[in-house]
Amino acid sequence: MTDYEYKVIPAPTKGSKVPGIKTAEGRFANAIESLLNEQANVGWHYLRSDVLPSDERQGLTSTHTVYRTLLVFRRAFEKQDTP
Repeated sequence: MTDYEYKVIPAPTKGSKVPGIKTAEGRFANAIESLLNEQANVGWHYLRSDVLPSDERQGLTSTHTVYRTLLVFRRAFEKQDTP
């Protein structure tokens, strides 16, 4: 029986400088592409991105909500049947 394991990582928030790519959109797309290819090279399949709220401390006594973009990956593994 095939089961899946999941990996969730934060999405890049800015592009990376690469020779030949001049625009901010191109640099950002390149950063996402590089991250997706790195994960694919070790067996992870991209599923989706989600934007989720995260309550974070602000100062000593208050909190505020920050929205984080996360990338979700999945890969299959064979479940070991135990006797």
